[in-house]
Amino acid sequence: MNRYQPEWKKTEAIRKVRYICGYCGTDTTPSIGWYSDAYNEGDVFQGYIAICNNCNQPSFVDVRQSDFLIRSITPSAKMGKEIEGLPDDVATLYDEARKCSSAGAYTAAVLTCRKILMHVAVEKGASPNKGFFEYVQYLADKNYIPSDGQDWVDYIRTKSNEANHEIQVMIKEDAEDLITFTEMLLRLVYEFKNRLAKKSVTP
Repeated sequence: MNRYQPEWKKTEAIRKVRYICGYCGTDTTPSIGWYSDAYNEGDVFQGYIAICNNCNQPSFVDVRQSDFLIRSITPSAKMGKEIEGLPDDVATLYDEARKCSSAGAYTAAVLTCRKILMHVAVEKGASPNKGFFEYVQYLADKNYIPSDGQDWVDYIRTKSNEANHEIQVMIKEDAEDLITFTEMLLRLVYEFKNRLAKKSVTP
């Protein structure tokens, strides 16, 4: 990532603002930025444009002044964590799902996770042109999903079916569940194997 220089013009000292940066994912407590006049919506709120200590990029943070509770952050942090060792197509789709979550496009994030699971199943030997249910069950049957994860398998199939076939909008919690499940699966299938492969390479 290209890093901006910290000398933003006419910045001021700020304090107590802590958030996850939507650009680099760092848990940051900036010391410089800008702040607005306070406004009242039952509680007193104040807006900050805070500059991340890691990447020096600005985020707008809406803060309740009584306890510095953050009401919103723009851009929001992406759900999930980065994963090493993914095939290019899976890596692209996983990044897309995370970006959708950051933009508040939760139904799109759920549908993209559905696509990822289908890609993984085919890449691991499932026949092409099958249905989503068959692909998830294939991953479970081949033990890519832990043996006690059947409840999650059923949940993932239900939620993905709702997003794909029914007129139902997914909410933040739905996207968090699907991305968390997908992240877990991708780590088991790809990242841990990739780490072991690196360890087995003789310097």
